[in-house]
Amino acid sequence: MIRSANTESRHGLSFDPRTKIILLILCVISAMIAPSLSYENLLVFAITIFGCASGKTRESLFRAAFYGVFYLLTTRIMSLEKGTLYTVFTSWLGLFYTVFPCAFLANIIISTTKVNEFLTAMNKAHIPKQLVIPLAVMLRYIPTVCEDWGYIKDAMRLRDVTPSLFGFLKNPVMTVECLYVPLLMAASNAADELSAAAVTRGIENPTPRTCLLEIRFRGRDRIVTVLAACIFVLGLIWERIVSP
Repeated sequence: MIRSANTESRHGLSFDPRTKIILLILCVISAMIAPSLSYENLLVFAITIFGCASGKTRESLFRAAFYGVFYLLTTRIMSLEKGTLYTVFTSWLGLFYTVFPCAFLANIIISTTKVNEFLTAMNKAHIPKQLVIPLAVMLRYIPTVCEDWGYIKDAMRLRDVTPSLFGFLKNPVMTVECLYVPLLMAASNAADELSAAAVTRGIENPTPRTCLLEIRFRGRDRIVTVLAACIFVLGLIWERIVSP
């Protein structure tokens, strides 16, 4: 019996994977063309609301608070006199404000999208498997590497090595030995294991996939897509509205 994905998930609303990809594409373009920090604030606020609606309330609010602290730091730096230090900081902050919204939304998408739902949605959209298979492996690869990262940090603390920038500056050789080498090995092993598991489960099977969930666009998907498109268009005409 096919179960409908029309109901709310255990911790929040479920959205169609195709909707999430559209949101991510619009977010990347919006972050690249962001005309001002005010528009950037609006973009991050919209992503925070989407994260809370998807069931990632605590994580979204924490990242929004981190962004708020960074924004206050930015306003402080912008008040400095122009010089070498000002130029270095503004260049780095510009990169941060371009990457942060995209990484914020991507984290929400990866943590709320199951591989089987993603594959079914991509098949319905007639996306080539040459593109779908790497993306499907990526959905499992990133959480697996993050889990290994937590294990490595716990092991480092047992050896009295701090997994931080201060620990790296204090004892760089030991930090590299205990952190980066195991992480690279774990990442390589995870890639091989996930690829083998995907092939074993028939990811390359040319026949159409079946899924217990009914993947389709719903009212919430249309509303979210329209709002994202409005924010994108607002970024294009922002300067005309703010300074006519």
